[in-house]
Amino acid sequence: MALSSKINMQDTISPIDGKVYVSRPLADEHQVLSCVEQAVAAYDGAEQSWRRTSIAQRKVLCKKAIEQLLSHQAEIGRELSWMMGRPIRYTAGEMAGVAERSEYMIEICEQALAPIQLDEKAGFTRYIKRDPLGVVLVIAPWNYPFLTAINAIIPALLAGNCVILKHSAQTPLCAERLHQAFHDAGLPEGVFQYLHTDHDNTAKLIAHEQIAYVAFTGSVYGGKMVEQAASGRFIGVGLELGGKDPAYVRADADIDKAVETLVDGAFFNSGQSCCGIERIYVAAQVYDEFVAKAVALTKQYQLGRADDHNVTLGPLVRTSAADFVRDQIKEALAQGAVAHIDEALFPMSQQGTPYLAPQILTHVDHAMRVMTQESFGPVVGIMKVASDDEAIALMNDSDFGLTASVFTRDMELGIALGDRLETGTFFLNRCDYLDPALAWTGVKQSGRGCTLSKLGFDYLTQPKSFHIKHNSLPA
Repeated sequence: MALSSKINMQDTISPIDGKVYVSRPLADEHQVLSCVEQAVAAYDGAEQSWRRTSIAQRKVLCKKAIEQLLSHQAEIGRELSWMMGRPIRYTAGEMAGVAERSEYMIEICEQALAPIQLDEKAGFTRYIKRDPLGVVLVIAPWNYPFLTAINAIIPALLAGNCVILKHSAQTPLCAERLHQAFHDAGLPEGVFQYLHTDHDNTAKLIAHEQIAYVAFTGSVYGGKMVEQAASGRFIGVGLELGGKDPAYVRADADIDKAVETLVDGAFFNSGQSCCGIERIYVAAQVYDEFVAKAVALTKQYQLGRADDHNVTLGPLVRTSAADFVRDQIKEALAQGAVAHIDEALFPMSQQGTPYLAPQILTHVDHAMRVMTQESFGPVVGIMKVASDDEAIALMNDSDFGLTASVFTRDMELGIALGDRLETGTFFLNRCDYLDPALAWTGVKQSGRGCTLSKLGFDYLTQPKSFHIKHNSLPA
């Protein structure tokens, strides 16, 4: 397979000051092929290959690696702030999530990977094993660079696969931090590697005959490119592609808690979350109260440099991302929407920069892009609804289906509404959180496949059936 041999440098521009924060050479043809060869050799090329390593030993090494990673949290916090713009005060939250998800997957892996024993059948032994796939390629995004990577890396390794990580060009140091952690934990050479590659060589890597599975988190456009690159290879492709996640606040909801939860869900990480809240539907009886309290809370955010410990809202990842959101807001206002946040309250918010004030829009509808197209920024539209049926219809009126939330004191009714929602995860009285015991999945353009939970291991293994006839039986 011919790969591009042109060597280029990859520059990461920090959203804090617009300057190059880190620069790395992109892998050339020899490095890409060598990486795959090492992974194949580590997987099944020797008597002590990774696939033959006991699950108990894999668990020990993965646990050590996470401990190594977490021991560098202070440095990681500074790197994340400069690479992707999240306020440094929130680093602990992502690293706590890394620990929680890793620990859970390590805890359940033996049960999740155990052979499936079937009912007894006279004269036969029957069971289904879960074999590893081989070499898994993980393509991770910048917005939650450790969490999204860990979702696939840890279960893939626990299942006996070798892993190659291709991280976003915006967060290359995350790949290096992970690799160093696994190296320091004593993981055998070749079992976990990373590559900094351009789009062309990434596509060709996906098409490599030794890549057995691709776990991709990113945009819908990126997901289409991954599918095209893998076309005709008959391998598994896991796609987590984001969303336009809705919430519905019923008249009987605890309004204060709903406001607190949903404002955070909309503006945490500057709205740059695949499962962030991007549209809210509120019962007419409590609409005015909800909007007033949401606006008041939003005005308390402090926009500024991500390396400032007092800042609660950092810049978007790049100016073009901020401009995209600005255009959505401007277009909505021209169509009749009403803005509730005076940008002057956030002096750092300026045209031509990635610094953007949070915004709440009302008098919005689904003719506006801000209510239908993923914003991935600090803006949320709030619509008044007259009934549960209207709310559910509007929530389902989307090309996406990653998460959806309902706020109500009527638990039974809330669950019934959840059954009607077209979504991968349904939240009742909360939002924007991944429980590692639950399957992380989406419908429609939010993607396909699954990570986390016991089900996540199924996508990283191949079932192999054993049908054994005892010699005592006649032919």
